[in-house]
Amino acid sequence: MNILAWIILGLLAGAIAKWIYPGSQGGGLLGTILLGIVGAFIGGTLFDLLQTGTLTFTAASLSLPGVIVAVLGAIIAIFLYYQFTRRAY
Repeated sequence: MNILAWIILGLLAGAIAKWIYPGSQGGGLLGTILLGIVGAFIGGTLFDLLQTGTLTFTAASLSLPGVIVAVLGAIIAIFLYYQFTRRAY
């Protein structure tokens, strides 16, 4: 996939994931794009693991199923981020 497709996929997946996930996630436009790209890798890898049973690092493509997988991966990324950065009181 070329760089423009990565940016579009990242923006779509990141924006949808931020819209779905409760709370306020900062980061701006660049943070949203990076979240979507990370989500594409997480979602693509997990989808491939569930489908084939082998762990291979793949990314979702710029298609409707790819965007859905990337959004799910981005939601997982947001959840993990908040789990690791939460402060103990």
